[in-house]
Formats: sequence, structure tokens, C-alpha cells
Amino acid sequence: MADPDVEAGERPDGDDRVDPGAEAIEEPHHAFWADAVADEVLERDPDEPIVIKGGVSPSGVAHLGNFNEIMRGYFVAEVLRERGHEVRQVFTSDDRDPLRKVPRKLATADGEIVGLGEVDAGALGRNLGKPYTDIPDPFGEADSYAAHFANLLAADAERLGVPVEMVSNTELYADGTFGPVVRTVLENAETAREVLAAYQDKVDEEYVPFNPICEECGKVTETVTAVDLEAETVEYVCTDMEAGDSTIEGCGHEGTATFREGKLPWRFEWPGQWDVLGVDFEPFGKDHAEGSWPSGVDIAETVLGIDPPVPMVYEWFTLNGKALSSSAGNIVTVPEILELLEPEVLRYFFALEPKKARDLDLERLDQLVDRFDRFERAYFGVVDDEDLTAVADRAYPFLVEEVREERVRLPYTFAAVLGMVEDEAFREQLARDEGHFDEDTPQWAIEDALDRVERARRWAERMDNEYNYRLQTELPDAAFEDDVAAALDDLADFVAEGHDGEAIQERMYETARDHDLEVAAFFEAGYRLFFDETQGPRLGEFLGELEREFVVTRLRREA
Repeated sequence: MADPDVEAGERPDGDDRVDPGAEAIEEPHHAFWADAVADEVLERDPDEPIVIKGGVSPSGVAHLGNFNEIMRGYFVAEVLRERGHEVRQVFTSDDRDPLRKVPRKLATADGEIVGLGEVDAGALGRNLGKPYTDIPDPFGEADSYAAHFANLLAADAERLGVPVEMVSNTELYADGTFGPVVRTVLENAETAREVLAAYQDKVDEEYVPFNPICEECGKVTETVTAVDLEAETVEYVCTDMEAGDSTIEGCGHEGTATFREGKLPWRFEWPGQWDVLGVDFEPFGKDHAEGSWPSGVDIAETVLGIDPPVPMVYEWFTLNGKALSSSAGNIVTVPEILELLEPEVLRYFFALEPKKARDLDLERLDQLVDRFDRFERAYFGVVDDEDLTAVADRAYPFLVEEVREERVRLPYTFAAVLGMVEDEAFREQLARDEGHFDEDTPQWAIEDALDRVERARRWAERMDNEYNYRLQTELPDAAFEDDVAAALDDLADFVAEGHDGEAIQERMYETARDHDLEVAAFFEAGYRLFFDETQGPRLGEFLGELEREFVVTRLRREA
């Protein structure tokens, strides 16, 4: 998302409606997009519980991009619950899909991204063409590769406080839930072919919309030779499967499979899920908007005889300016990002207008946090921006576990500065000296505020930026020439007068010239005093963030 800025996050609600013989009735305008979507859902007078769905194929790392549908659905679900409706939010794992290629990266149960050299990669390579639920977990922990992936998403949802129900496609087939849909599709196979042919090439008169699982080799095959609707079985031949630029060889076995021993092709499976789960609303990425969604609607209405759910197309966000890509390694998991951000900041990122393209730039994560902090202040009425306040008034309560006005947010870069300090009591003292805490600040608010320090510290370490240094709380053992010592004393006098960091930075250059010192040598002396290093952040500005007495004492080389 190019600029995660909520000021642009308003969503028009549509044209005015005109009643013949009556005055024009203006549609209600909503500052928060989820309210407008909830209106669309309720206009259909759905049965309860209202069902909101998302879905994913467990093909690689469960990363932040997979969370788009969960979070978009969550905000609509919360709005509907607030209005008094019972809501069921489900997330389907398309785990009967065949594994078509071995991913380059995987994620551990804790969300850490690892290469195939750290797992049993053979568990994947030996099982190409088989359903994800029939492939062993390469980590040797879960019941299957699919279960490992689903567990990751479930854990991520719990981390963000989203009550989502994980649904396995394999289970829907195995327990017969999908049976009536499979039967309907195969009963209307000719119509199904005609509908699909408008959206997909290579649909001929012999095409049958069902993919059995070979009883001999366990692979999904696409060649059905006969259908017995009475017995609810199909006859098949295990043939080769095209997987991108490669071919997964079938074993040639000829056999019989029941409707529970296979799967619908995905273009039929998606509307089939709407049917068996009673889906009322589903968000999806723009990549589905032009092909998959129109075909799904056509299949739902023409083949299955059902209404499709209310849709919402969202823009994919980019990561560090590039598309999310497991194969290219441009991904981040939910646990990884929560090492750097509070959950409410991540919720805020997903609460922004979903139709606007944005970028999640980890290098500039401080800007996202600053915008969240401003959003929070707008909710409490201390930001002079009517549009922002309108959105914050509505959306902010959905971002936090509890609205508490006494909460304190340390600016993210200041928190990173505090992260240079190991001593927790010193961190708190520095925050007090900067006016972030006072005698009336509750202890819980202090502890919550200081929690951001460790996140900002990890950000500095991961990005290896200007904050990735450690302040020496004890005076380093460093000796200086007389002219350098005199310059440090002069700078101490200047700091003692109460100047800010920018002024201190400028004064350092002047002080070096006044004492006929090389500027670099004078800065190196400062870095030695505060970091016991020869380089570091912009020193004057950094010193302006610290407690003044501490800086003055250190510049004077006093213990």
C-alpha cells in the first residue's frame, strides 16, 4: 500500500435513489467502509447466523498477504455484531487441491520463515500431485502439510483477536457435505461445460467437472470416463497433470471413485462453498475480480441455482514496494510483523480503505505507527481534522481490545532511541524527562507504552538503521586530547542551556571549528562517550532526545 494514510479512506455509498412521485432519498454516508458493506449484506435480509467467508490454498508460507480476507471480513463481521446480528466468520482451506510445485520457503509453527534445507523437503517432493491433506507435514508436527498451514493461520487470527473458524475442504468432501453440490454439477454437466467454456480454454465435450483421487498413487486426476449418478461414483484414468512448465505424471490406473473421493475444479468449488456454507459476504483480491468472480457468479446462478454472496474487491498491498512473493522471498508473516508493531497498529493497516493500493514499507514502519497514533488521537478529539476524526470515531474502537483514554503512545522513533538503553528504569526516566509520563500516569499505561520500546528496538535491529546502537549507561574508558576535552566541555555548556537536538547538531559543527578540530574527529569523540563506538546516529539530534542532565554529565566525562 503506497501510503497507508487514512485521510483518503472514505468510501462513497452509491447514487441517490429516486422514488417515482416522491422526493429523492439520500443514501446514508459512512465514514468507515465496513458500515457500507454491512448495509449491502443486510439489504438481502440474510438468515442468521450471517456467514462471512475468506479462503486460501495452502501452497506455501502463510504470510501477511493471506490475512487480507480474514481482516477485511473481520471488520464487516464486527459491524454486524455491533448491530445485534449473529455472525459466523469462516476461512476455507482449499486443502484438497493438489500440490503442483515444491515451495522455496516454509514457515515454522511460530511463523519463522525457513528454507527447505531446514525441513524434510522430500515429504513434499515425493508427493507432487497429491492433495495437501495427504502430504506429511515437512516439520513432522501436524497431521499433514495442510494442517500445518491451517494451524499457522488460526494462530495468526488468535494473535489479532479475530474469531475465525477454519474450514477444511477435505472434510467437507469426506463427510458428504459437498455431495449434493457435486451431484448437481454432474447432473448438469452439459450446462456446466457451456458456462465454463466462456471463461476457460480447453473445455471440450468430454470435459467432466470432477477430479477424482487415484486409489493407486493418491494423485488428483482430471480424466473422468463415466459418471453414475445413482451410485454417486465416477470412473477415471490416472493421467498426467500439467503444472505450469512441468508435468506431474499419472500412474495410468483405471478405477472408480465416489463423490467423496475427489474434488470439484476450483471454479466450481468456490461457488459450491457459497452453497454448502450459506455464504452471505466474501471479500477477495482484484486478481479474482475479472475472471474467477464472474465465472463463479455464472456457475452459482446457472448451474447451482443459488445467489452469489455480496462481494468486495480489495487491492493487494505491496511489501517494500514490491509484490508479495513467496518464491522471491518478499514476504513477512504475522508473527514477524507483530515483533515490530502492536496488534492494533496492524489492525489499523487493514482497516484502511480496501480499494486503495498501499505499500507496507518496513524501512519506514515509523511512519505507519505515527499515522496510527494520530488516528488514535483523532478519536479522542485532539486532532484538528474533521475527515480523519469522522473515520476514527467509527473505526478506532474496532482496532483496540479496550478504549482507554489514559493510554500513552511513545513516538516510534523515540521508542527506538530508548531501545538503545538496556536499563528499563533508565528508559522510563528518559520518557518522564521528555514529558510522556507524569505523576498521574497509571502504571499499566507506563508498562504498555514501554512495550513499544522492545518492538522499535527489534525494528532497528532488523533494518540495521540509525537506531541500531546501544547507549552506554556507564562512562566508557576513553581518554581525549586537551583540545577535544575543551570542545566537549563547551558543548556541555550549550546543552545545559536547554537547546533541542537540531540546535545541538548544528552547534557540534561550530564547536569543532572553534577549537580547530576535524569535525569527524569531534563527532567520533561524542560517539566514544555515548556508544563506545566510532560512529552512530545523528549525534546532536540523538542527544536532544536524552535527559539533559545525563548528557551534560557525560559530555563533562563525569561518572
